[in-house]
Amino acid sequence: MNIVRKINNNLAIAGQIALDQLQQIADEGYKSVLNLRLPDETGLLANEQEKTELLGLYYVNLPTKPEDINHQGMLQMYQTITELPKPTLIHCDNSIRSAAIAFLYIALKQGMGFEKALQRVISLGLI
Repeated sequence: MNIVRKINNNLAIAGQIALDQLQQIADEGYKSVLNLRLPDETGLLANEQEKTELLGLYYVNLPTKPEDINHQGMLQMYQTITELPKPTLIHCDNSIRSAAIAFLYIALKQGMGFEKALQRVISLGLI
C-alpha cells in the first residue's frame, strides 16, 4: 500500500492507491482524485473512476509521462487542479510524477515562472 503524503490543506500525493485507501481518502474529507497514470501501466486499480465516483469523489485521469511535462501540458494540468474540489489527491504509480505536478502547481500558483519551476523539479530529481 502506498503512503498518502499531505502537501498542504488542498493537495496530497500518493503512488497507486488501493481500494481501502480510496475509502480512507473519502472518509478523511478529500473531494477529488487526479490520476496521472497511463492506461497501459501495470498495477492499475480496476475501474478506479467508477469506484472513486461511487464514494462521492470527483475523478479525473490526465495520463502524464514525466518526459512530456511541458509548459502547454502544465497549463492544462494547472487549470484542472484549480477547478477540482479541494482537498485533492494526486496520484501516479510511485508518487514521483504526482510530486512533480504538485510542486509545479504550487510554484506557478505562487508566481514562479514555468521554466524556473521546471528546472527546480528537475534539480530535485522528480523528472
